[in-house]
Amino acid sequence: MTTFYYGGQAVMEGVMMRGRRSAAMAVRRPDDSIYLYEEALSPRLYQNRLFRLPFLRGMLLLWEMLVLGTRLMTLSTNLATGAVDPDAPSAKGEEPGTRQSNTAVDHNSSDFMPEIAETPPQIGGLALVFTLLISLGFAVAVFFLAPLLIAGFFSNQIGGSWFSLTIEGVLRLGLLIGYLYLIGRVPDIQRIFGYHGAEHKAINAMESGESLDIPHVRAASRVHIRCGTGFLLLVVVVSIVVFAFVGSPSLLIKILSRVLLVPVVAGIAYELMRLGAANYRYRIVRWLLAPGLALQGLTTREPDDSMIECAIAALERVMCRDSLIIKQDAASVDVNLPPLAISR
Repeated sequence: MTTFYYGGQAVMEGVMMRGRRSAAMAVRRPDDSIYLYEEALSPRLYQNRLFRLPFLRGMLLLWEMLVLGTRLMTLSTNLATGAVDPDAPSAKGEEPGTRQSNTAVDHNSSDFMPEIAETPPQIGGLALVFTLLISLGFAVAVFFLAPLLIAGFFSNQIGGSWFSLTIEGVLRLGLLIGYLYLIGRVPDIQRIFGYHGAEHKAINAMESGESLDIPHVRAASRVHIRCGTGFLLLVVVVSIVVFAFVGSPSLLIKILSRVLLVPVVAGIAYELMRLGAANYRYRIVRWLLAPGLALQGLTTREPDDSMIECAIAALERVMCRDSLIIKQDAASVDVNLPPLAISR
């Protein structure tokens, strides 16, 4: 049976966690309560045997990062800033403010569980498509096309195709590190990186068999071997090898190859990341993954307890959902979990 890995990402003032069947997001609202939102993962993608195959599952990861991540980041921003009020009167006639506050709980208890959102704000449509196109276009232009054009501009000076590819890869790595360093100096991004650290700590604690409470999660490492930051570094390295097979055609063909081969590069990088995680006990693997772990110093910060609390809430929610569905052990989970809306 294929090993399942829990994962997630930081969002604005919160953490999103992904389980087998659902994704849950815990967001700190302006009144300091936690708003917990959960939705089902699309069975067409996440339960499709085709997307469990090596390399194709890497493309699913890329899709998740773009679609699910972008949509929940937008939702979290609206919730964290108060632009969306989920406690407002609904079509069902619910009075605003009837949902219980999550501040009066034992923050060190593993039983801490904010109330689930029943009617979460809906976002998507053309606005989401436009956001995705802009984000994807920016990433491809900056990290794939710009290094190609710069290396090509100096092709007469640097010569050989392999050397040109190496320079292109070095430029890509430099742009990645520079970008992460610069955005990490923005205060709001620093807080997101704190939540990123909380996400890692919660998953590390869970995978080590520790209790999901603040003291145990706080003691866990904020570095994780399956982090998306390490994935991006692998993408840079793999791209050098993959693009080498393109050779030295015309500039137009090179540009098209850099765009069209992004999913291939992502699929290979993802498989290498999984392979490294499965064999991390070997010294050579730890040595090879060390640069990716070191790079996480730019994308994680030591979280405070309120950030850890969000990570625990989101992770516990998807773990409860999976236990109810997979183990059928109703005595060990919240049997009153709400029905899930299918993600579109």
